[in-house]
Amino acid sequence: MMKKQLALATAALMALSLAACGSTATASSAAESTSTAASSEAASTDSTAADDGDVLQQAAAAAFANDVTLTMWGAEEDQELLRTIADNFIKEYGNYGGKITINLGAQSEKEAKDTVLTDPTAAADVYAFADDQLNELVQAGALQEVQLNADDIKSRNTAASVDAATLNGKLYAYPLTADNGYFMFYDKSFFTEDDVKSLDTMMEKAAAAGKKVSMDVANGWYLYSFYAGAGLNLSLADDGVSTVCNWNEAPGADVTQAVIDICKNPGFLALKDEEFTGKLKDGTLVAGVNGTWRANDAAEVWGDNYAACKLPTYTLNGEQVQMASFSGFKLIGVNPHSANVGAAMLLADYVTNEENETLRFQQRAQGPSNTNALAAASSPALTAVVAQSEYANLQRVGGNYWASAETLGQICVNGNPDGKDPQTLIEDAVAGITAPVTQ
Repeated sequence: MMKKQLALATAALMALSLAACGSTATASSAAESTSTAASSEAASTDSTAADDGDVLQQAAAAAFANDVTLTMWGAEEDQELLRTIADNFIKEYGNYGGKITINLGAQSEKEAKDTVLTDPTAAADVYAFADDQLNELVQAGALQEVQLNADDIKSRNTAASVDAATLNGKLYAYPLTADNGYFMFYDKSFFTEDDVKSLDTMMEKAAAAGKKVSMDVANGWYLYSFYAGAGLNLSLADDGVSTVCNWNEAPGADVTQAVIDICKNPGFLALKDEEFTGKLKDGTLVAGVNGTWRANDAAEVWGDNYAACKLPTYTLNGEQVQMASFSGFKLIGVNPHSANVGAAMLLADYVTNEENETLRFQQRAQGPSNTNALAAASSPALTAVVAQSEYANLQRVGGNYWASAETLGQICVNGNPDGKDPQTLIEDAVAGITAPVTQ
């Protein structure tokens, strides 16, 4: 019992010290909204005393004894949801004597790193970002290591999402969503569950009916699936910015030829992501590789026949090879330059708890990383994400991968118009992919 009380007291003292450290963060002026809760008088000892069994309440008692202002950035389309969460957070922790103010700012997770690294001292106290930005944010000193409630955060989220938030054995962010991957959408009135196991079968049936199966082959995020499925490697170099790639080793040239052949198939259509919905609505597509952000479009077009599954196999040297994929996660980070790091940690923890990840799924259809919330969520797209996760890898590549992969993919889409040997094509691509990134 004494050890438990000591641990709780230590947590509270840690939160107090964290709240006092860091430099002042400037609130975002764009798309900002504010809500404030304060007690009209100092809360009584009984009302502010934290439960001995609740580390978060112990920390809150220290963090919110005085007035605190926090700024939180999230996606434009999440602002209403974040306002609700922020207001509920203030109700939860607004009885410790200090006034809590939370300012919201609109910031895309995709571009969060670029905005934060422009001036980390002026960035939000708490911000959402895509997991592939973790390395650079940590290296730049723009992410606070999670020091409050870390064991609970690890245990309540999927292992893959925790891995995505971890670097060199240290947890640097709070898992928020676990659905940023891709899989196969399909019309189940056209394909059976056995059909969608094989890309060859799908293309054959589609071609016979004058329909198409689509995928954005000229995009490195999707092109990866063919090479990774064949067991080839693509990863981040030790310098943290360049790429290691062995696609020019066997069977890389054969994979390249297989992709060229797929793109030539009359039942296949290489389609950019932004073109997917249009081809759904005009009846061209009976299936397509895409992500959860297109789920509503597929459901609208196919109605009760809307279905989704893991990626199929494709033919490589006469054998069926399971297509792999990149997996991705949205994370919440705390800025170590915050004037109130302890309070910011409490907010990040709250935004990503089971209740609020469930609310996010209900309002925004985003797949939870919280295991309990994920188990309760139900949709064809999330089921497909989970099924594909067995064959998915974290996206960890350097900056030169994307343009070189796009060039290779476009050559495949165009049917290798110059007639180059597949080995030459992949050698050229790998040379570009692995070129050192100038820092």
